[in-house]
Amino acid sequence: MAGEELTGKKQKKKGIAAQTRLIIAGLAASTIFILLAACFATYSIGKNMNTAYKNFAQVLAKTLAIEGVEVTKELPELAKYDALRTNAASVLRSNDDIAFVVFKDTKSKVIYSSKDDYPKQAEKARITVSSPMVVKTGAESVNAGSVEVGLSGTIIDKVTVTSRGSLFVVFLLAWFVIVGIIYMNSSIITRELRKLHQGVKKISSGEFGYMLDEKDVDKEIKDLYAAFNDMSERLSKYNEQTIESLTFERNKLESVLMSIVNGVVVCDNHDKVIMVNNYAKRLLEVEEEDIINTQIQQFCDSTGEFCFSEKIAQFKDTPMDEDGTPIHFNIQIDQKTLKCLISPMFTRSNAYVGYIIILIDVTKEVEMDQLRSNFISNVSHELRTPVTVLRSYIDTLYNFGNDFDFNTQREFIGVMNQEIIRLNRMVNDILDFSRYEAQSLHLEKTKQDIVEIIEDAVNQVQVLAKEHELTISVMKEPDLPEIPMNVDSISRAFMNILSNAIKYSPDGKRIKIRAERSRDGEYVEVSVEDQGPGISEKDQKKVFDRFFRVENATHSVKGTGLGLHLVKVTVEKHHQGQVFVNSVEGEGSTFGFRLPIKPQEEEREEYIPKHQLPAESEA
Repeated sequence: MAGEELTGKKQKKKGIAAQTRLIIAGLAASTIFILLAACFATYSIGKNMNTAYKNFAQVLAKTLAIEGVEVTKELPELAKYDALRTNAASVLRSNDDIAFVVFKDTKSKVIYSSKDDYPKQAEKARITVSSPMVVKTGAESVNAGSVEVGLSGTIIDKVTVTSRGSLFVVFLLAWFVIVGIIYMNSSIITRELRKLHQGVKKISSGEFGYMLDEKDVDKEIKDLYAAFNDMSERLSKYNEQTIESLTFERNKLESVLMSIVNGVVVCDNHDKVIMVNNYAKRLLEVEEEDIINTQIQQFCDSTGEFCFSEKIAQFKDTPMDEDGTPIHFNIQIDQKTLKCLISPMFTRSNAYVGYIIILIDVTKEVEMDQLRSNFISNVSHELRTPVTVLRSYIDTLYNFGNDFDFNTQREFIGVMNQEIIRLNRMVNDILDFSRYEAQSLHLEKTKQDIVEIIEDAVNQVQVLAKEHELTISVMKEPDLPEIPMNVDSISRAFMNILSNAIKYSPDGKRIKIRAERSRDGEYVEVSVEDQGPGISEKDQKKVFDRFFRVENATHSVKGTGLGLHLVKVTVEKHHQGQVFVNSVEGEGSTFGFRLPIKPQEEEREEYIPKHQLPAESEA
């Protein structure tokens, strides 16, 4: 490209030099022609002037000869000298160009010479002519002598100088006229070519459709202008079609990128972001103007951490496959985990032009994997404890049962019974979690009195409450309406809340159960208040999450962490209700739920008969 540009400049310089040389050659030829013409004219005029001057001298000599004859015709010899002197003096005074006059007799003896009287003027003589003095006597002519005249050439000098100056002026004007004509013609041609050059620059800069004015130009240039305008018009039409096609393809590409459900970030080979779709902006929490034309390595989250810098460096250090196989990795942006797939971009000629980053939000999947791992770990641990206890007690009774008295055997059997109940509760929680999380589950509902469910649950846990010396009181608002519910699932949910209250209540404390209308009158509200250790405000926000368990230094109750989550799913997902918790650390907690008196109509998707529901959890 640089070589072509240099060659163009050289050609341009050569073209300008040739044009200048042509003009200079024309001027030189014109000047030489004018000089030759001037020299020839001057020579011709000088030659003619000399010839005419000699003729003038000859005529003057003849005239003086005639006058001399006439003056001395009747005079005596002594008087002729004076007459000729007087006549010569008058002639010399009448014309400064006459240098001298000499009269001679027939024997060439000087009768009179003005050289004696005017020696300085005689010295100026340059041309000398003579003429015989003829006297007519009748029909015959007799030679009486001769007249010799000398001319200084002053007139011819003046005429020559004047003619040369006039010729110089005339030919100089002619030279200037020719130069002016050449210059004007060159300027006109150059101006037209400059217009053409300007038009070419407009076209080269992308201003297609630029037109040149064809008026008042030569025919050849006019044809050139017409060809240029036709080319410019064709380029303009082609450019419009190309731009429309490119715009359509770009808009189509942007539409595809913007509609992709995953985040897409396109970077050039200098790591600058040139395109980003809407989902990527949401994932990265940025506006388009904040990320476009910036290097992707400079992107940082709210903590100031450069999220892509290290991974992009690894991507660049990794050899690229010829088939452009994507490289994938995970990055953390604030609280989100994003799976990134980086795929290099190549042209058809395999030239590297940048890369595409696909962003997939896998935060929930990662959390689920972590929860699943924790759940399996917790369940394995929780199941191992009762199984180990049961195995130990059963093995002891089997091998040494006869060595124990009745009370010891009863104590062993009681421990095994508690462990079986605990194991049964764990299995029920797992089964309930699996079933209630199903999207297609539909529970059959009938209108029931919530107080009956509360009283049945209290009766079931009385034995356990007495073991811990707990007092359970039930306060119910009179005339509570019956509400649509699935009795088994609501009974299980309330039993989970009541069991938790018993687990976490110190011995000898009181548990209060309330059943009443909500303040807005749209719900029946059930709550269980204990006097346990309480829950921190931070843990209250997570207490209904799956697998979450509150652990502190004062207590550590075994469980799967699914009980309260199942309460939330049962009440909110399957009964359109609400769960709540109020707690103060060191004073106790209140758990409860609200069930709508008139729930909205539900789409019936799948009915699960009562005998297919999980068995009830035992307190």
